[in-house]
Amino acid sequence: MTDSERIVIIGASLAGAKAAETLRDEGWTGEIVLVGAEAELPYERPPLSKDVLLGKKEPSDAQLHDQAWYDEKNIELRLGTEATGIDTAARTVKLGEGAELGYDKLLIATGSRVRKLDVPGADLEGVHYLRTAAESKALTDAYAAKPRVVVVGAGWIGLESAAAARERGCEVTVVEPQSTALASAMGEQIGELYAELHRQHGVQLRFDTTVEGFEGDGKVTGVRVSGDEVLPADLVIVGVGVQPNTELAEATGIKVASPSDGSGILTGPDLQTSAPGVYAAGDVVRWDHPLLGHSVRVEHWQNAIDSGTAAAKAILGQDVAQDELPYFFTDQYDLGMEYTGDVPRGTSYQVVLRGDPSTGAYVAFWLADDHHVLAGMQVNTWDGTLDTVKTLIRSKKQLDPARLADTSIDLAEV
Repeated sequence: MTDSERIVIIGASLAGAKAAETLRDEGWTGEIVLVGAEAELPYERPPLSKDVLLGKKEPSDAQLHDQAWYDEKNIELRLGTEATGIDTAARTVKLGEGAELGYDKLLIATGSRVRKLDVPGADLEGVHYLRTAAESKALTDAYAAKPRVVVVGAGWIGLESAAAARERGCEVTVVEPQSTALASAMGEQIGELYAELHRQHGVQLRFDTTVEGFEGDGKVTGVRVSGDEVLPADLVIVGVGVQPNTELAEATGIKVASPSDGSGILTGPDLQTSAPGVYAAGDVVRWDHPLLGHSVRVEHWQNAIDSGTAAAKAILGQDVAQDELPYFFTDQYDLGMEYTGDVPRGTSYQVVLRGDPSTGAYVAFWLADDHHVLAGMQVNTWDGTLDTVKTLIRSKKQLDPARLADTSIDLAEV
């Protein structure tokens, strides 16, 4: 590429902003235009369900950089602007109100959006979702009144929202159609450990329970669940997952995975899509992972950073293979957790615990049938264990589960 060319990034997300930052760090001096549908400067999402909900920080504290930084780096921001189409032959992006923006290379970092519940009363005041800075601020303000809170969904967002509400003094009930918390993400054994954590903090958990609708006259007053029971609620938080914003790419003819195949814009390890000069990063990309041997799509903070960085380098012509292991973390009450690796849906696995969960500090491993490590999680353990877990995953070494569980044996020696 030459410095007279223009790189356009659709999505003023963490992935998009990180890509722009990397382009400058790598010495690119040409034009960069960052297009974002939200009016806010690019920000990180994890604080929105953690410190912001706890009232410890403002949403503005989650901003990646201030306006002066973008000015200094000569990165043009077009915020509050929606990209409505891409012409890959003409290399143009259609913007709102009929404007067009030419590009030489394009990065799609359009992220994901919350899944909405299609039930009666879903539009009542007091029914909240948590994805954006504005939504986080609205919930933070609402918590101050110590309302009766019903959380729909015992996934990560649901549990973090529940933990924050309890710490703010709210009465909290969590409704989940599966048999325990995090059943899809972590499996029932580990999910039940998180469920017990919330029980110990006074959260009422209603598993094997579905939501049939919300009740109220203008404002929500209750949640109707299976069995025709109504749970009193002054405030409802719906956390039933997200879906990637692939529509723009799909309408362009760029290859996209079907929902049954996990959704996402399809790319190789270099994050280049099926369209020449067009790349993808963040929640929206499903790429061929060179280490794991299958395609992955990751909806977490670290992937936005890693894939945004990798895509920028690939755009500049560097030899890139995005092989970073999926990683995420959570903070709930006095529990801090970090997880790395990948357990594909439908995979047969064995969970091995290293340490006693009742002490509050332990490590969990997910082993494949041949006893190599698929993923690992450390809870309240901050001695560099996760680096060793990553090494074990990358090695694909077959391990003895008994030795792995034995805390008298150094983890590096198992």
